[in-house]
Amino acid sequence: MRDDGPGDERGRADERGPGDEHGRGDERDGTHEAPAASQRVADAMRAVPRADFLPPAQRGNATQDQALPLWQGSTCSQPSTVAAMLRLLDVPRGARVLDVGAGSGWTTALLAWLVGPQGEVLGLELEPQIAQWGAQNLERFVAQHRAEVGRARLERAEPGTVGRPRAGGWDRALVSAAARTVPDALVGMLADPGRLVLPVRSTMHLVVRADGQVSVSTHGSYAFVPLR
Repeated sequence: MRDDGPGDERGRADERGPGDEHGRGDERDGTHEAPAASQRVADAMRAVPRADFLPPAQRGNATQDQALPLWQGSTCSQPSTVAAMLRLLDVPRGARVLDVGAGSGWTTALLAWLVGPQGEVLGLELEPQIAQWGAQNLERFVAQHRAEVGRARLERAEPGTVGRPRAGGWDRALVSAAARTVPDALVGMLADPGRLVLPVRSTMHLVVRADGQVSVSTHGSYAFVPLR
């Protein structure tokens, strides 16, 4: 089993940091970040080394707060951007989480840490080569932390589809690529209550489903590779 992926140093890191560096929600809509959520995300970021999910040529750059190239135009997202998205997602322990655009498996591993041993995470990646490598990275991490993390796997996404339905819905869904609009199909996959965080064009969106109603709020400017 390979663990080092064919990193292409010429790859372009298209996901850049936030226009609003803090990525904070609007406190008037009740979506501001809770201190407990921020601390849990910070703990997860320390527990899941980014370097373990990068090609060898990029591991020395793991601590830099910038997107790093994988290959085929894909990137490993900027840590501050990932942290901002996870704070918005507010993942509870035991949650069932969908990770779209899982890439190297780093965000899937972070989510697995956040959900804890009773949770479940499914990462989906469209590019077959990256999906295989990311799955290997994730498998290695889960094997080393079985007592701390939930059931987590990374699989290839079906071309032409976004997400994957689950009986009972997903408690949380994270998308690490920019959609043109909020995908109705993904909203329909959410449990009630449930939360979806994704960039739409250049703006981060939080979609909350609760009591049969769906609300949407925006949270700063970012740039991501397009969702395909």
